[in-house]
Amino acid sequence: MRVELYVENYDYESPVASGKIGDTHPPITSEAWENWFDIWLEILHPQLPAAPSYEIGLRLTDDLQIQTLNAQYRQQDQPTDVLAFAALEVDFPQSEEMLASVPLCLGDIIVSVDTAQRQAQQQEHSLPTELAWLAAHGLLHLLGWDHPDEESLRRMLEQQVILLHAIGISIDIE
Repeated sequence: MRVELYVENYDYESPVASGKIGDTHPPITSEAWENWFDIWLEILHPQLPAAPSYEIGLRLTDDLQIQTLNAQYRQQDQPTDVLAFAALEVDFPQSEEMLASVPLCLGDIIVSVDTAQRQAQQQEHSLPTELAWLAAHGLLHLLGWDHPDEESLRRMLEQQVILLHAIGISIDIE
């Protein structure tokens, strides 16, 4: 199984967005992101539609851009931490030949680095930890997970902890 991950980093100007305020960790490389998503998809394999490979878009952006998307697609005119646009929700006929020859597009994840930085400081962990947490959350949404109630939110957060542990990040949700 393979993932084709397309990472788009917004060209950050502000010190908060670049992670320079109180954060001594280097940015997450595209290779690290791809490795993480490979590991996560291996763990989540039983929940994936059968395909030889998968395609995911990951955009790291700022509060202004994510607020625009949040207003346009969710009618909430405010920044948020992560948005996920699942391609599998679209009822699009796919032949077996097509599935065997091209990657199955799971969708796009958009993360606000500005909001992630604030949340990392509030949670007292690093910006890379928060970015991984939010990307894992977005991936679960791409695969149909949702959290309309407390019980489903708890299950989703527990799955995120499992995904982060698999890439060597320890996080406590209590």
